[in-house]
Amino acid sequence: MSDSTEKAPSAVLGMIGRERRLSIGGMPSAPVVLCLCALLGAAIAIASSVYTIAALREGLLANQLDGWWLPAGAGLLGLASLAVLVPLARAFRHWREFGRATASRDIVAARVARAEASVQCWITLGYTLAQVLVVLALQFVLANDLAVAKTFFFVPLIVKTFPLVLDAFWVNVKIFVIAEVFVLVWGLIVALAMFAPGKAGKPLRIIATAYVDVFRAMPAVLVIYLVGFGLPLTGVPILKDLSLTTYVVIALTLTVGAYVAEIYRAGIQGVHWSQVAAARSLGLSYTQTLRFVVLPQGIRQIIPPLLNAFIALQKDTALVNVVGVIDAFNQSMVIASNHYNLSAATTVAILFIIISVPQVRFVERMAKRDRARMRAGGA
Repeated sequence: MSDSTEKAPSAVLGMIGRERRLSIGGMPSAPVVLCLCALLGAAIAIASSVYTIAALREGLLANQLDGWWLPAGAGLLGLASLAVLVPLARAFRHWREFGRATASRDIVAARVARAEASVQCWITLGYTLAQVLVVLALQFVLANDLAVAKTFFFVPLIVKTFPLVLDAFWVNVKIFVIAEVFVLVWGLIVALAMFAPGKAGKPLRIIATAYVDVFRAMPAVLVIYLVGFGLPLTGVPILKDLSLTTYVVIALTLTVGAYVAEIYRAGIQGVHWSQVAAARSLGLSYTQTLRFVVLPQGIRQIIPPLLNAFIALQKDTALVNVVGVIDAFNQSMVIASNHYNLSAATTVAILFIIISVPQVRFVERMAKRDRARMRAGGA
């Protein structure tokens, strides 16, 4: 009898403890502060956008740049500035749902509505921040009576000089296309020399490693200067009679080839040693193992970093102006000195962006696909 009376209070205490652990709390509070911040941010973003659009329109009119496109563009920019109201409207819709759930004492619905309202408020604040950054950038362009815009984005000069800049830009394209081919071959040769086997290959390994260390440490512009002006002064047959474009290709091959050799080396070392052991156990020679086993697997892994190196090579072609090659950048400098305006340089920047950004996105897509394939293989 005493045992049952002693067990009863403990059972009651256990039930009370479980009830406390299962308690989900009371009705949630409304996200008042967050919604007010979102409302204030949206108002600031829209007001600053309207002011900036009006200032932009007045500046264009003052510079006699008028036409049907001006009110149409201003209207489109005004509509775009109102995009921040979309998540704000969703936030207040969920706010009303929260109020109805609170009135009906539906805790679950109230918590869901509160969470959704908070998410939409944060989205509004994110859009607000992005819109304010765009407004600040436009205000910088409009500063000092459109002085920045006239210096970097003077449309009449851009249109007038675009054919000259484009013709010179093909020199950059020709240089990096030829250099990329030589860099691929030269980097692979250096990487293989760094893996020369045995004592007989030690001198090759030392020379290849020293070459990579030296040319990775030297600025590309210095190598271009030394090769472009140094080789003609040596008087060496054949080398002294090459064109400036050829000298630039040689210099870029030497510089970028050192980086690409390191990329190749990382890819070769990334192949598991068991692959080499299995190939050698099947009777393949060292050269056959590299050709049929190691290189196919290693190169497949280094395609994204190789493409990144080639994108950097494309931008390094702008350094050829140090030896007098009339590329796009050099042409833009000539135009700038004649017109006292840097809008032609903006054209060069746009051309490099046009050819580089798609490649960057392609590299990111390839890297993402490789990561997905590795995760699938690991699973």
